[in-house]
Amino acid sequence: MASGIPVSDDCVEQFRNLKHRKHKYIIFSLSPDMRSVVTLKTSSDASYKNFLAELPDNECRWAVYDFEFEKDSAKRNKICFFSWSPDTAKIKQKMVFASSRDSLRRCFDGIHMEVQGTDPTEVEYDAILAKALSSTR
Repeated sequence: MASGIPVSDDCVEQFRNLKHRKHKYIIFSLSPDMRSVVTLKTSSDASYKNFLAELPDNECRWAVYDFEFEKDSAKRNKICFFSWSPDTAKIKQKMVFASSRDSLRRCFDGIHMEVQGTDPTEVEYDAILAKALSSTR
């Protein structure tokens, strides 16, 4: 069941920019009044560690990250959609985020991988790399 919370046009525009390599990652959240999905931050910083630092310990976020890796001596990339819902986030926020996720995800054409994380081990570099390698032919 969808929450009916609309996605701002800026979210879609920033995703297009990421696909055209203008951004490395985008962080999304609910607006303060919890009535729409908004872009919180865009970055061209290639550091996965810095990207992970954008995922707060006690609040939910969505993110899109252009994950680069090597397989068979070739550089590859996968656009990853992250649903970050830490166990320590408030129950109401987790419920609204979960019910709004599909509305946001449907706006993005070209996602290669989806990652759901509730603790840092689920989104650490090695876990994402393993998932990317296993899903690449």
